[in-house]
Amino acid sequence: MRSVTYSMGVSLDGYIVGPDGGFDWTAPDEEVFRSWIDEIREVGVHLLGRRLYETMLYWETADQDPSLDDSMLEWTAIWKPLPKVVFSTTLSAVQGNARLASGGLAEEIERLRAEPGEGDIAIGGATLAAEAAALGLIDEYRARVYPVLVGGGVPFFPQRERRVDLELVETRTFSSRVVYLRYRVTR
Repeated sequence: MRSVTYSMGVSLDGYIVGPDGGFDWTAPDEEVFRSWIDEIREVGVHLLGRRLYETMLYWETADQDPSLDDSMLEWTAIWKPLPKVVFSTTLSAVQGNARLASGGLAEEIERLRAEPGEGDIAIGGATLAAEAAALGLIDEYRARVYPVLVGGGVPFFPQRERRVDLELVETRTFSSRVVYLRYRVTR
């Protein structure tokens, strides 16, 4: 069965964006960016909330930007054809290889798990991940922890009064002092 993964950059104090909405502190160096490329290769479909979808729209046409380096072109070549499902109550249409979700999150994940296909079901965005976590649908949490305290903003982990036991699967420390933590939910 396909795993559901939630992976984001996060400040040491637990936020994916700061109180001002900024996330410039998550700009990856080459080594961290390569890890994102390696991870996205393992994804079969990506579920996104509206805000993350709109942020990631850049990559739908980025290959036309002559200033992109080889790693960014590689990311674009993987991201563009990747199937995406966007959860939004305000969008009426999406671009690229994306579709608007036709059902609720649990129904979409159940349907995707039942379909033949390879690769993880990745969830992007804290709001969507919080809903998936509340429903017990996340199999792995993957955090790239940046050495910064932002003091507030949008939390990486959902604020639920529910205990979730985790098993450490992988760690990695990058030369930029970013630490990758991969945990599997124990069931």
